[in-house]
Amino acid sequence: PSPGIKSPNEYLRQWKFRTKDYLDILLRQEAPPQDRVCCLCDGDGAQRCHDCLSRPIFCTKCCRTQHALLPFHRISQWNGDFFERSSLTKIGVEIHLGHGGRPCPHHNREWEDTDDEGWSTGTHVVRHTGLYHGPAEDIDDAGSDVFAETDHAALNDQNLPEVNATSAARTNVAVVDTSGVHVMSVRFCQCPDSPSHDKQMFGMGMFPVSFARPKTAFTFALLNDFTLDNLECGTSAMNYYSKIRRVTSSTFPHMVQDRYRELMRVGRQWHQLKLLKWHGFGHDRDDPKDGELALFCPACPQPGINVTLPVEYDDSRPGWLYARSLVMDGNFKAEHLHPAHPEDEVWLTDGKCFMLGRARYQAHLANARDSAERSECNNHRAVNQANTSQHKLEAMGIGGCACARHGCFVPNSMVDFQKGESRQMNMDYALCNALGHNTDGLSRALTFYNVNCQYNKYLRRRVDKSLHLTIPPGMEIIPGIGLWHIHGHQDKCFVRYASNFILGAARIDGEIMETLWAPLNIISPSAWGMSTPHRQECLDFQMNDCNFMKMIRMGTSETAESSQAFNELNDVADPDMVVRWEEQENVAQASRIDNPSALDVYDVWLNKARSRKEIELDLLQTSFRRLGARPQLGAATWIASGITIEEVQIALAMDIYRMGRHPTETQTLEIACHRIRLQHTIDEFIAGAQRYLGDDYDEADNIQDMDVDFIGDPPDSTDKESDNDAEPGGNPRVLFQPERVLIPLPSNLGRDRCEELGIGGLMRQEITLREGQANDMLHAIRVHLADKAVLFRTTVRPARSQVTTTRAWLQVHAVERVINLNSTIYKKCRAHLSKLGAEHLLHKYWELDKSDLKATLVVADPNARGQRNSTLPWFWSLDIQGDSVSNDWMNECEWYYVGNFVSQLQQRACETWFQPY
Repeated sequence: PSPGIKSPNEYLRQWKFRTKDYLDILLRQEAPPQDRVCCLCDGDGAQRCHDCLSRPIFCTKCCRTQHALLPFHRISQWNGDFFERSSLTKIGVEIHLGHGGRPCPHHNREWEDTDDEGWSTGTHVVRHTGLYHGPAEDIDDAGSDVFAETDHAALNDQNLPEVNATSAARTNVAVVDTSGVHVMSVRFCQCPDSPSHDKQMFGMGMFPVSFARPKTAFTFALLNDFTLDNLECGTSAMNYYSKIRRVTSSTFPHMVQDRYRELMRVGRQWHQLKLLKWHGFGHDRDDPKDGELALFCPACPQPGINVTLPVEYDDSRPGWLYARSLVMDGNFKAEHLHPAHPEDEVWLTDGKCFMLGRARYQAHLANARDSAERSECNNHRAVNQANTSQHKLEAMGIGGCACARHGCFVPNSMVDFQKGESRQMNMDYALCNALGHNTDGLSRALTFYNVNCQYNKYLRRRVDKSLHLTIPPGMEIIPGIGLWHIHGHQDKCFVRYASNFILGAARIDGEIMETLWAPLNIISPSAWGMSTPHRQECLDFQMNDCNFMKMIRMGTSETAESSQAFNELNDVADPDMVVRWEEQENVAQASRIDNPSALDVYDVWLNKARSRKEIELDLLQTSFRRLGARPQLGAATWIASGITIEEVQIALAMDIYRMGRHPTETQTLEIACHRIRLQHTIDEFIAGAQRYLGDDYDEADNIQDMDVDFIGDPPDSTDKESDNDAEPGGNPRVLFQPERVLIPLPSNLGRDRCEELGIGGLMRQEITLREGQANDMLHAIRVHLADKAVLFRTTVRPARSQVTTTRAWLQVHAVERVINLNSTIYKKCRAHLSKLGAEHLLHKYWELDKSDLKATLVVADPNARGQRNSTLPWFWSLDIQGDSVSNDWMNECEWYYVGNFVSQLQQRACETWFQPY
């Protein structure tokens, strides 16, 4: 936590010392105050309200007066020993309709209420047992009393109120509120021009279940609370009403009357009214058109709504500024069973929100023919799922479109799947409707789809053949694939369809619709068995709320950091190269639609740097002998053999080093054999030295013993000096140590001595061969680092036992030994280049640090998801200033930089994207 802010645990530690005090206060609230008088009139305090602040005590009269407009508060009545649960209806609280809660002047009172506990008058008294009855059927229109008789003897301890139910102007209504189910005495307005009873109840904030003789109603507060619970928590109607029953009676919730089905029906009606009100259809009688009851993204260009298209072409504004970006996807969690009585279903908002109108969609499916197309890319679940139909399901899921940048569902573009997402006819219909939603005048649309490399090939052909599909005239569709799914495709799809290489796409991943399915997946199980219209309305309301939450949280993005990064990249690049990149990039973008392979210019071309053997062969083919100069023919092979001897010396020295001070006899014998073979090789090399170094060369030239410097300190480095004086196993020092002999290479003789011997040509050849040696070592380091990363991912992490863990780490340690050997040889090679005066190569081949040799997933897969901001050591990438023109060891074509250049352009595009239209 921030300084000055306590952590939750600190508060809990303080709470432990206060628990008893808080518990005492809680218990004292259960008992009446000592005087037990009314808080308003100082009368006998017989009633306590549990919903008023501080739970005050009232006399019966004051309680009835104060709660005239608060009829759903819960009260308790003092019975001489404790406060027993009661109700406001019992003390005479009534709900008056038609006059803002005041009694109707045309009422003819048939009885007068009293302050007595057991008030009752009139000719017919019904014990108020409506809260507790079994059947959930509300036959309001049939004239039956909703409060059916029940076993009074079993409920005598409930002290339920008795009310008069004879007056036509007054009736008992079960009102479901957030505070529970209340049976209230309701007086209707008796004025001559008064509206019907159901409308009077609705005007008072209670939604009646029926219309002729309503006996049950839901308060607006409950309907709003249920809606919010459903949106935020995914609470189903059954679970929500189960909570209301427990609020009503924590002891006998199962005996509270069941109004679960009525809640589902009234919830549908409430949602429809809310949508009509929010979208401005409350002041006229016009019916909404398709998609007019849905919210859409306010930032996406919509001509006539938030953008005015220029009349004439303006070069200052790029074409992608007036483009619609869409992402397409399917969700197989939103399944739906076949309805039991489809002919009896009632549609309230069919096609008015996000789900498409059923009649036109079915007509399209009936006429469309879905051809099975063989995928030319990798096999994908969405492409090869056509035969996974399940007969019990009416819909296997849903699919549709959303804006790719802001994640808002597109109105009137969501469809049901019958046989999986592979049926292109479903997504064709969704896409065509999305492209036609408020796009008049837009000439460009960017679409992201998981299988766009195959789906977009024949889209125009399928649209032309259909009577129900249309694409706005003149609209150009640019296909793309999300950055998560693109890695399941072939490598060529990356540069052709990734958003990184689409001009005007900005920095988006094209996968935002995957996040939009999460809240829908929460409610999908509860919609599984709904009627088809109810399921559609439920999904529509969820998607509408999702768009609303996107809208209120939408804001401008910060572009200063990306602009600075782009400027830094642009400043160090060669200006002529940048111009050439821009020209070639424009050609590739112009050919994107007709020829996706034109985008292959963005791909990384790896021209492997020349190895030492390739350089040796080239030197042998170009060798010649000048008059008066030392012979050059065969010199490259002689120097290359010397470099190989040095590598063997380093490997042998490292093996001796790792054995420690107490090797076995077998190890000692093996080292002795290696030394003998190495000495023979050194003798052969020295025997040919005079041929290339001249007669002035003396074997006793000032050549000291060779030292081997490791990258990082190897184990037991403190014993290095003592090991030099003793052989492994504690034997006296052996003078026969060929691994420490410096052979007569030009780099070991030194520049001055080479000039004296006149072997400048050999120096140049060794510099070239050393460059090839550095290339080989860096390549080997990269390969083994990738191998190490793969071992961690496939062997070390999945290991579940000590045996498999030990074997996995043995493999890792074996790879690490090879990396240490290659890095040590590279360090020695760089030292030789320094001795030869090859300063220009030292700027190219940097020093290796121990931290550079760590394995990372970026090594195994540079295009892997989640690696956008990861950095690699210097030998994995190019230095633009020094290597954009020429780089031998890892010349990743200039298009690698074009890709980065375009990616930075996407960032800069954000600056104009959020400008007001």
